[in-house]
Amino acid sequence: MSAADTSKLLAAGPWREVPRRLAALWRRSLQFRTVIITLGLSGLAILVIGLYISFSVASNLFQAQRESVLEASNNATAAAQSILDSSAAADRASLQSLMGDAVSTITSISGSSDYAIFRAPGQAVNTNAPPDQLSRGLGGVITPELRQQVQENPGGQYWQSVALTNADSGTDPGIVVGSTLNVPAAGRYELYLGYNLAEAEETLAFMQVTGIVGAAALLALLSAITLVVVRGVIEPIRETAATSRRLAAGDLGVRMPERGEDELATLAASFNGMADSLQARIRELAELSVMQQRFVSDVSHELRTPLTTIRLAGDVLYGQREDFPGPTSRTVELLHTQTDRFERLLADLLEISRYDAGSVTLATEPTNLVHLAGDAIESMHELAFEHGSELRLVAPGGHLDADVDPRRIKRIVRNLIGNAIEHGEGRPIVVAVDSNETAIALSVRDYGMGMTEEEAARVFDRFWRADPSRTRTIGGTGLGLAISLEDAVAHGGGLDVWSKPGQGTVFRLTLPRTPDAATVVSPLPLEPDDPAADGPPPTGATGAIEAELAEREVHDA
Repeated sequence: MSAADTSKLLAAGPWREVPRRLAALWRRSLQFRTVIITLGLSGLAILVIGLYISFSVASNLFQAQRESVLEASNNATAAAQSILDSSAAADRASLQSLMGDAVSTITSISGSSDYAIFRAPGQAVNTNAPPDQLSRGLGGVITPELRQQVQENPGGQYWQSVALTNADSGTDPGIVVGSTLNVPAAGRYELYLGYNLAEAEETLAFMQVTGIVGAAALLALLSAITLVVVRGVIEPIRETAATSRRLAAGDLGVRMPERGEDELATLAASFNGMADSLQARIRELAELSVMQQRFVSDVSHELRTPLTTIRLAGDVLYGQREDFPGPTSRTVELLHTQTDRFERLLADLLEISRYDAGSVTLATEPTNLVHLAGDAIESMHELAFEHGSELRLVAPGGHLDADVDPRRIKRIVRNLIGNAIEHGEGRPIVVAVDSNETAIALSVRDYGMGMTEEEAARVFDRFWRADPSRTRTIGGTGLGLAISLEDAVAHGGGLDVWSKPGQGTVFRLTLPRTPDAATVVSPLPLEPDDPAADGPPPTGATGAIEAELAEREVHDA
């Protein structure tokens, strides 16, 4: 990302737009993304290394200070104990003078002016014993835990990290070291020495600031290096992207310039070779597609004439079937049935060929989908009754008109209902219609055998059946769902499917209420709320009655 891009980014709008623009730049710019990722990973590595070094230095510095403090405290305690052991003082004044000499020796050798001396508890009362002493710096610092350790282990040396008050009424890190002194004729005393570690803290802070400044400088240097390197790699990639966009837009003659002999030159040569191969293949496929479309259309048209003749002859025979012997009569009925199926198949092939050729036009008009669904249910009521299924229409909404091609939408509804009757296993079939501000939807729910995810993914393929061994019982051509999907897409809508084995299937048709609808959100859920395979509870109303009720509701409204 160049400086000009950054300035444009910051000057393009108010600051609240910066996050959105950065997110858009992240999605669009590989160069920006590469630099940010490099800086992020480098910064993380520098942070981890810096924290490790900082903690290591702080730990080593503290350990060194602690060893120095313990050694100084031990030397001061040993020197004071030597002074106390060499004295024969017994009265109060001499003991106090002796304790003063010991304290002077302790502060001189230890290098600390913060000290505390307490007579250990549990000893006999001695009026000559020197009183306890506590310097100002250790007030409230010595904890009961530290005193307990010193009291329970005479002759040992114990320490604790504390916060010592400084001259500015603030606090500095410090260490308190506790040990014991044996005073002749007075008993055992606890000795505590406080050491201020402010200088060590300042040294550590200086090292940390230096490390932060060095890390920032290193990140800036890495940014510049990464930007230079990435620009050299991204520019050929940008040329490749621009060339591929022109190629995808249909400019099959565009090619990349080949410069040098490095990997990028190899990429350009490979891309150009791919473009040549793709251009030749597209031309071949286009020719084959045109030939295929022409073949299907020509064959379909050519078949109409002999099919019409067969149809006329078959109708004559079918009208006289009662005069024929039993086997001949059944043959005539079979001929009539298969001729009907052949006509439907031929009509579907012609329709598919029109979609393939892109020559389909919609004759839209304001249409009430509830009335259309009611008419389709009424026309297929007898077929559903023969298969033991009950058709139900549920229409809480959708009574307003939508601009659709009623012939094609009715064909979709009939295909979906016929498919539900075919696979519904004699259980109820629910047709639901609903609408919202932007869309109108119709779903057909059956409680039949259902399909797996793999089968549902192929349900709109031409001539595909989930169970090839299962024969069609209502004379379908195998193109109904494929044509229904094409009809839905032609309206700017969609046709979705939900299915699970043993729970049935739902087909949902969603259409925009107007051709200029920007966002289409289906008012009907795809996954049903009643997954039980037994179907919904009986209502006692047939599809025809419910359609009648729905139509009356519309008129009342």
